[in-house]
Amino acid sequence: MPLPSVTEPSGAPVTDPATGSATRSATGPAPDRRTALRARHRRAIVGAATSLMEENGGARFTVDELAARADVARRTIFNHFASLDDVVVEVCEDVLGTVVDALGASAAEPGTDRTTPLDDLTAALRSTDLVGPMAYLTRALGGTATEPTPRVTTMVVRTFTHLAERLVAETTRRHPDVDPLEIEMLVAALMAGVLVIQRRWWAATGAADDDASRRTWDDLLDQLVTRTRTGHATTA
Repeated sequence: MPLPSVTEPSGAPVTDPATGSATRSATGPAPDRRTALRARHRRAIVGAATSLMEENGGARFTVDELAARADVARRTIFNHFASLDDVVVEVCEDVLGTVVDALGASAAEPGTDRTTPLDDLTAALRSTDLVGPMAYLTRALGGTATEPTPRVTTMVVRTFTHLAERLVAETTRRHPDVDPLEIEMLVAALMAGVLVIQRRWWAATGAADDDASRRTWDDLLDQLVTRTRTGHATTA
C-alpha cells in the first residue's frame, strides 16, 4: 500500500515518504500567525486613534483617516470595532487602566496592611493620578468647560464599566477567599461613586490638569471612600 501524501488537508498527521515518520501538513492552518496579525492590527488601530485624538484635540476623525493612519483597510477596523466610538472607548480604557496597574503592582509591596478588598481598591484609587488622564479624556472626547456632552457621558460610563470589570478580576485574584459577589458589589459601588465625583470635579475645575484640580479631586475621593467605608445610613 502506498504511503499517504504529505499534502493531505487540515494539517492532520501524515507520513513522510522519505523517513516513514509522522509529521504535520505544511498546508494546515496557522492560528498563531492569524492571532498575532489580528493583535497587531488592533494595536495599530488604537495607537492611530490615540495619535489622531491628540492632534485634532478630540475624537474628530473619520474611518478613512483612521485606516490610513493605522495602515490597515477600512474593513479591518470594522472587523475589530463596531463603531468609531468603540475605538475611542478602548483608548480611554488604556488611559484609565493605570488604576488596575496600580492595584496589581501593590500586591508585592512589603509591610502592607491593606488586607481587605476595600483597602486595596481605595489605596489604588488614591495612589493613581486620575486627574491627568481624566483631563486628557475631556479634551479627547470634546466635552464643554463645565459639563460633558451626552455622547461624552455615554463613553465615560462605558469606559468606567469596563474598568470595573478589570478591577473585579484583579481584586478577585488577590482575594480568593472573599465571596466574588461581595467584590463585584464593592467595585460597582466605588465605580458608581467615581462617576458621580467625576462630574462634580468636572463642574468645579473645568477638567483642568493642575494642583488645584488635584486637591478638588482628592477631597471628593476622600468623601467617597469615607461613605463607602461607613455607609449612608442616617444616624439617629
